Amino acid sequence: MNLTFRLPKNRTGLILLFYALAIGISLVVRIALLIKSWGELDFSIVTLGGIFLFGLLSDILSTSYAAIPLALYLWLIPDRLFKTRVNKYVVNGLFFIIIFLLLFGAAAEWFFWDEFSGRFNFIAVDYLVYTTEVIGNITQSYPIGWLVLIMTILAATGVYFLRSAIARTFENQLPFRKRSILILAYGIMVYLFFLSFSNQYHRFSNNQYANELAGNGLYELFSAYRHNELNYDQFYASVETRQAFSTLRSLLKTPEATFTSDDPFNLERRIQHAGPEKKLNVVLISVESFSADFMEHFGNPKHITPFLDSLSEYSLLFTNLYATGTRTVRGLEALSLCIPPTPGQSIVRRPDNEGLFSLGKVFREKGYRSEYIYGGYGYFDNMNYFFSNNGYDVTDRTALKDSEIDYENIWGVADENLFTIVLRNMDTHTPERPVFAHVMTTSNHRPFTYPEGRIDIPSHTGRKGAVKYTDYAIGKFIREASKKPWFSNTIFVIVADHCASSAGKTELPIEKYHIPMLIYAPDHVQPGVMSRLMSQIDVGPTLLGLLNFSYTSRFFGYDMNMLEPGRERAFISTYQSLGYVKNHELIVLSPQFKTESFSVTASAELHANKDTTAVSEAIAWYESASYAFRHGLLK
Repeated sequence: MNLTFRLPKNRTGLILLFYALAIGISLVVRIALLIKSWGELDFSIVTLGGIFLFGLLSDILSTSYAAIPLALYLWLIPDRLFKTRVNKYVVNGLFFIIIFLLLFGAAAEWFFWDEFSGRFNFIAVDYLVYTTEVIGNITQSYPIGWLVLIMTILAATGVYFLRSAIARTFENQLPFRKRSILILAYGIMVYLFFLSFSNQYHRFSNNQYANELAGNGLYELFSAYRHNELNYDQFYASVETRQAFSTLRSLLKTPEATFTSDDPFNLERRIQHAGPEKKLNVVLISVESFSADFMEHFGNPKHITPFLDSLSEYSLLFTNLYATGTRTVRGLEALSLCIPPTPGQSIVRRPDNEGLFSLGKVFREKGYRSEYIYGGYGYFDNMNYFFSNNGYDVTDRTALKDSEIDYENIWGVADENLFTIVLRNMDTHTPERPVFAHVMTTSNHRPFTYPEGRIDIPSHTGRKGAVKYTDYAIGKFIREASKKPWFSNTIFVIVADHCASSAGKTELPIEKYHIPMLIYAPDHVQPGVMSRLMSQIDVGPTLLGLLNFSYTSRFFGYDMNMLEPGRERAFISTYQSLGYVKNHELIVLSPQFKTESFSVTASAELHANKDTTAVSEAIAWYESASYAFRHGLLK
């Protein structure tokens, strides 16, 4: 391998070498991911051309940003120091580090794609904040030691073969004046790139896999970090705020609800039910990454949820429920605040998220002890802070003694040990003060490890085993709870926080947001099936309705047992795209004020249409939710 004839005989050759390495490795990654996703793509000359042409542009943009530190170094170091033996070693060392990091990034992209079917995105940004959990997850999931060794050998080999090319760049001097002109031109180029391109430019296709392949992982990571929070009015289609709230007030009006004020921006309603309230304990279990299609009831033939499939026969089973997002914090936001997803970060992790109107607060006002119980460390994703400042007492894995932990990984204790906390907390309640416990599981998460001997699938072999273990743990908990004196006065709600995967050919594949919910209380809830379309934000109001609670509400969700037929809708989202599902239509609101309208077929295929009524409703819901949070109307 000899690149000496291609590079200039001065320090600018090092910049060109950096570009060649970065773009070359990125091209190899793109081809590898293309092969991996072969069955998901709609192949044509336009698709393949777009993947590689927009991909090349993505790589140039990413490399231009990444090369800034090297460019500054080469600009500032004087010629007399640049040509020294010490600096030659420094430059060779730098390229060893560069090649290693490029290879490490390539491997990380492969594994990230394997789990999320996309380039680095908002999830990657979130995980970088929690390095302990992420590094632990990586070391428990992958042979990281061997990978680092292989990348070290490859990087050293690369520098060895490039030594002549690198040496060539030391032959001629480049005066400071000329270097300054070049760095100024380079800076202008990078600044123009920054102004001219957003993370939407490579989304040329209706196939989401093609759009992801046309991106660049490093650029997407940088872009996701920049757009950690998005101001709705600045990026999305909107109407005059008063009009949005007027529309929303009409959408929120239901038979049991009466607005407490004529103020157009006041969404507070008095929810009134006749008859006595049912002061029953409530255990709401939000199951990590639990897609509806894991259950046999929804067509899964692998028998990985035997307990929940059996329990569904004795429960009120919700078959048309959709998660609001793709992250645990989105599910927690929807279940606790009953508000549509707002663009950017979940409210659980945003500043000024204290004192919000929450499900825990409603129960507390009814005399309950409201709890949030988590199997991991609650600082992750800001859970402890959010729940403790919004009406809940928080308990996490620190409540367990070492002797009470059968197994733990970086995300938390085994689910059966989590339920040990729940049983213990429930045992301490008194009839005069019932309990509302929101429980968050962790076992159905990579690295998919759990105690051996519980189920017939060995630990650390994949998602199916983790799902079956969580099903086992829930079954063990329900059986143990059934022996308790408080069991007959308790409602158990089992629902997912989000699906196991949100990847699909479209940016918002509706079927990838489909989650199950079971409400089990043999003495209080009649078994049956609720097949009406509903959103995760409707879970709270529906649960309160089952308890016949009258209360003052600021929720955006519906009590599905009171809502008139034809008014059902659901919300689905990524951190940028906001979806609104109603009457077999999907409205998608995206940055740059983009709106799209699709008809949804029985097989979840999308066909473009123009439903302006649904678009107006979608804008009203999302614009008002964003405004309400920013202006303190949810407190």
